Amino acid sequence: MRYVSTRSAEAGPSLPFCDILLHGLAADGGLYLPEYYPQVSEQTLADWDALLHTEGYPALAHAVLSLFVDDIPSDDLLTICRRAYAPEVFGSVVVPVSELSDDIWLAHLSEGPTAAFKDMAMQLLGHLFEYELARRGEVLTIVGATSGDTGSAAEYAMRGRRGITVFMLSPKGRMSPFQQAQMFSLNDPRIVNLAVDGVFDDCQDLVKAVLNDAAFKAKHSVGAVNSINWGRVVAQVIYYVVGYLRVTHERRAAGEALPRASFAVPTGNFGNICAAHVARQMGLPIDALILATNENNVLDEFFRTGSYQVRPGAEETSSPSMDISRASNFERFVHDLLGRDGALTARLFGSGLADTGLIDLSATPQFATLRERYGFVSGTSTHADRLATIRCVAAADGVVLDPHTADAVKVAHDLRSSIDGPIIVTETALPVKFSATIVEALGHEPARPTAFDGIESLPRFVTELPPNAEALKTLIAQRLQQLDG
Repeated sequence: MRYVSTRSAEAGPSLPFCDILLHGLAADGGLYLPEYYPQVSEQTLADWDALLHTEGYPALAHAVLSLFVDDIPSDDLLTICRRAYAPEVFGSVVVPVSELSDDIWLAHLSEGPTAAFKDMAMQLLGHLFEYELARRGEVLTIVGATSGDTGSAAEYAMRGRRGITVFMLSPKGRMSPFQQAQMFSLNDPRIVNLAVDGVFDDCQDLVKAVLNDAAFKAKHSVGAVNSINWGRVVAQVIYYVVGYLRVTHERRAAGEALPRASFAVPTGNFGNICAAHVARQMGLPIDALILATNENNVLDEFFRTGSYQVRPGAEETSSPSMDISRASNFERFVHDLLGRDGALTARLFGSGLADTGLIDLSATPQFATLRERYGFVSGTSTHADRLATIRCVAAADGVVLDPHTADAVKVAHDLRSSIDGPIIVTETALPVKFSATIVEALGHEPARPTAFDGIESLPRFVTELPPNAEALKTLIAQRLQQLDG
């Protein structure tokens, strides 16, 4: 399997998986995608179902990844999957599911080290990075941005790994107290936390500025760990396959051929639901892809109107990991929507978006057939909505949802009457990460795993940074000089 940039012209350059894993962002500013999506047959799904129920998540992860990765020996890839998804990391059952009312299910993705779904991809990515760097005898400087959970998941996955230094940018004061404590308490000289005076979009812009500086990127071996890295996206494809197989297992056992299911995904940067889109394009029998936004509903506006209007800044909300107004991974979907026209994608997401802040596809035939071709529907949730949903689910099902998952459950309920079959909500995080909102909704603190006792009182290691790309590059160069001499 080879990979191309979303901004490449027809017959543009292609690269193998391990190259794009380390590159992150393409040289032309685009995002990498496989030249084609491998197709999954009914028999393949039956085989994967048997594999999952006999050998577990690591074996299924290996089977899915093998469709996309052909430059790592199969036995090595299986070993990587077994290490990433070991019982001591994610428990005995990886991605269990549970049923709420009205045939709505939760795919539990937050059983990893940092209690967030980002662990599902980051743990794999850490092992992949370490393997490939050792094979090449190289080092990697990861520069990433986080609105909450990406940062801690990346840092916990990368700390102590040979040849890796992490610079993680977060918007100053915008994460929950738990999220800040989880990241900033890591005392490791190769984990560098940077609090940017701005919003997440500012952090993301700084990362892209560094990745687009070819000379700086080459000199300091800079790569990405955000979902702009295809490795993150393909790792997330796995749990959509697993969620589908677990929820539909009994239906298939009863003789129903290829039962369909839908997914409801809380969305900020479009990375998680982009993986769902890839799974659907591969042939996974997904009916609807339900995109749920919070008050920063730029993506919901697009899927309703065809107009993508970037806002000056993201509103601060009680589901802060979705406080994003410029969704990086949206480019991957639009590239597919436009028939993989790299030149047009480059114009829209390059100079076009930079000049006008607008992509308007409302009058195009591609947008007119979007729901039919790609399954997307969308909706928005507010603070009052997520409080009400948390209360309702706690009372009806005895389950406490984090605010982001509540956004997805709310939108799933809104669209329930128009969607047949099970709806699987991808859980975002354990509620302990957002205690203030849980207290407001339920009047008591959420359960806290013992591993996180006292985390808020630990010393913090964080450096403040202005939203300036040159200041960031100077800091990276100086810190690497201090570490490596």
